[in-house]
Amino acid sequence: MIKKILPIIFILIVLNITAQNKFSQISRPEKIWVLMHPFSSKKAFTITKNVLIIVDSIKAIGIIGCDINGGKLDAFKHAYWMANLSKSIGNKKAKSLGIAHEKGNKLQFKKQKTEDRILPDSISCEMDLFNNIQGIEIGTNSQNMNLKEMQLATLDTLKNGKLRVLKKDNNGNYLTSQNTLINLNDWFGKWNIPKCLEPSY
Repeated sequence: MIKKILPIIFILIVLNITAQNKFSQISRPEKIWVLMHPFSSKKAFTITKNVLIIVDSIKAIGIIGCDINGGKLDAFKHAYWMANLSKSIGNKKAKSLGIAHEKGNKLQFKKQKTEDRILPDSISCEMDLFNNIQGIEIGTNSQNMNLKEMQLATLDTLKNGKLRVLKKDNNGNYLTSQNTLINLNDWFGKWNIPKCLEPSY
């Protein structure tokens, strides 16, 4: 009886996500994740939506700047996203969803599609994956925290330099590890760009 019911539940969950016009908007690796984790996918979508709302509110306040492309706000977004996911659906599922998202970014790059108006690249994905792991650790240690406390814990992690951001000058231009200005026009269509990660102090 249970074996007959499970496929029906599975289909209903996927149809529910599809009906909300979300399934079609995600990448192929993320779609595979949804199909592999039907019971966690709805929670993950809800968490993702709520995290983006929090990120927008923090951006409006300006306490960690407005840079969503490799800046502190970007680092916070990934860490806080993973902290919420790991607390709600578990570390392994959160980590695999984060990896699926970055695989989706690689596919976006191959199709020359932008994310937040910027074409993905290898070092940006490396930054996201690093911050994801830090976020999972926050979520693991925040089981007794409410959402506001977990948000503050993520901000503390950011301010203590435990997250990673892309190195830029005061005008927001990307820099190499030798502080040389990167002309993105010279690297258009390239996956490996000599951007540099630095602590999120």
